[in-house]
Amino acid sequence: MVTVAQSRPSERAKFIQQTYIHLAGAVGSFVLVEILLFQTGIAQALASFVFASRFSWLLILGAFSLLGWFSRSLTAKADSVETQYAGLGIYVVAQALIFAPLLYLAVYFSDPSVLPTAAILTLLLFGGLTTVALTTKTDFTFLGGILKIGGFVALGLILCSILFGFTLGLLFSVVMVAFASAAILYDTSKIMRHYSTQHYVAASLELFASVALLFWYVLQVMMSLSSRR
Repeated sequence: MVTVAQSRPSERAKFIQQTYIHLAGAVGSFVLVEILLFQTGIAQALASFVFASRFSWLLILGAFSLLGWFSRSLTAKADSVETQYAGLGIYVVAQALIFAPLLYLAVYFSDPSVLPTAAILTLLLFGGLTTVALTTKTDFTFLGGILKIGGFVALGLILCSILFGFTLGLLFSVVMVAFASAAILYDTSKIMRHYSTQHYVAASLELFASVALLFWYVLQVMMSLSSRR
């Protein structure tokens, strides 16, 4: 397989353009699904379900993890563009559902500036990190092992917080912003060095997952800071 990094400059440029167009489309679709969830009352119902019991949140995280694993596996291994689109669509909807309770809190129980500020900060961080990854010769795939270990540690802490009822706090969210930033660097290098030019939809899913993770914790940081005023 000829990777993006090994392809001709024109093919590489086309791959990057297609990947980020699809990433923008995924983000736009995510926003539209969230609007639909809020207008239909599903977001409120999900928030009520999650906040009724901490074990409800565990159930949602479990379902999301399974859907996320399925869609990412389906997309990464598929040569068919249609199959890649299916995986991306499943993942976008899954992310929208998991985000709904947090966004409901941000919209109705936080300062009105929290949500737009978090979105702008996420966009700026992603833009800066992407520029670094694409314009330097550094191969950030070395971060893969670190991210894997860090991911297991973070997951363990999240599960313990749900099971034993303690909050992880602002410091954990800040650390996870750094973790998500490293994931963006890693994923950008990964798609350039391990994906073919035909897998631009799968590449956009990888980047969307990292952007969503970054937005999740930037939003939590902003909500925590807002509540301390």
